[in-house]
Amino acid sequence: MNKRAVVLLSGGLDSATTLAIAKSEGFDCYCMAFRYGQRHAVELQSALTVSKALGAEEFRIVDIDLAAFGGSALVGDGDVPKDREGKEMSSGIPVTYVPARNTIFLSFALGWAEVMGAFDLFIGVNAVDYSGYPDCRPEFVAAYQTLANLATKAGVEGKRFTIHTPLIELTKAEIITKGTGLGVDYGLTYSCYDPDKYDLACGHCDSCLLRKKGFAEAGIADPTRYGTGA
Repeated sequence: MNKRAVVLLSGGLDSATTLAIAKSEGFDCYCMAFRYGQRHAVELQSALTVSKALGAEEFRIVDIDLAAFGGSALVGDGDVPKDREGKEMSSGIPVTYVPARNTIFLSFALGWAEVMGAFDLFIGVNAVDYSGYPDCRPEFVAAYQTLANLATKAGVEGKRFTIHTPLIELTKAEIITKGTGLGVDYGLTYSCYDPDKYDLACGHCDSCLLRKKGFAEAGIADPTRYGTGA
């Protein structure tokens, strides 16, 4: 019997690769996504499609309202930045940072994991190509893993939770290359922060630019459906 793991799945390129890695390591994967008030909620359909394509055991969408607090362009507070240079992207914390998002997501994943006796959690954070988010750093993940083992009945009783971050030190090109080797169909994934009315990728937000750069550097055709002007 395979071990169970909870995989945070947004529908984007990184989380799809993370799911493929978890599967390749022999885990039965239970995927969790969030409808949190994000302007790009179309990503959730991609998450469902990816979970099926990669053979997840279960896929759940959890509804929470991070837009109630605001504080991020991703939940409607201000415009999503466009056409930024790499140096600009990596200097300072961008307005697309959603306060406490990964802390909240991991808390839900931890709760589900404890209930079903799973002690492995996977999250597709990355600190190489884009290090602007404080909750994507190795220090955050290490601290949260400590918290998970202190704050749960399972942890107190001697079980150990592990938070896996298989992409944290990879470039976007390396992620794409690895995922392609594991059979990920990136045409099913969705990365854009600011899609048009037809749900086509804008091609200009930080996420789109990093995605384009990753495919170009990996020498792999970009299957993304971009809108006019991308």
